[in-house]
Amino acid sequence: MEKITACYHSPIGDMLISATDTGICELSIAPLNSREHLAYCQPPTAHHLLHEAVKQLTEYFESTRKQFDLPLDLQGTPFQQRVWEELCRIPFGQTISYADLARRIRQPDAVRAVAAANGRNPVWVIVPCHRVIGADGNLTGYAGGLWRKEWLLNHEHLNGVYRQLSMF
Repeated sequence: MEKITACYHSPIGDMLISATDTGICELSIAPLNSREHLAYCQPPTAHHLLHEAVKQLTEYFESTRKQFDLPLDLQGTPFQQRVWEELCRIPFGQTISYADLARRIRQPDAVRAVAAANGRNPVWVIVPCHRVIGADGNLTGYAGGLWRKEWLLNHEHLNGVYRQLSMF
């Protein structure tokens, strides 16, 4: 299935958004200091799903949207699909641990597998994997970089700053 890609300038960097006729299939950060990505980017209006994704991302970053309502075309194992579906159930501004996420999908012993599936989420922000943190409250790995994860959590905690817990 052919995909089409648009560029979107967000507060956390230029994003590449890809869609098929079925749904949004990928969201990634464009390489820093590189405009090469513009060569294959289409305007968001080139595809109705890209146009809607840009609209909803803009609303999210403007704090007028708390949940995305986009058709998705995510390729992954059945286990990954279950994890990604559960991520969408984490409310805006809230966090859970990887162990909590494993319990929610009824596989409490699969914490590492849940973390791996979380890390393979192809549409971060839209499927809010940034809302999953370590059991001790610390931020853990994030494909977009920990500073983006912290930024997104702070963005969602509009009535206060998300504070990373530390043992030191």
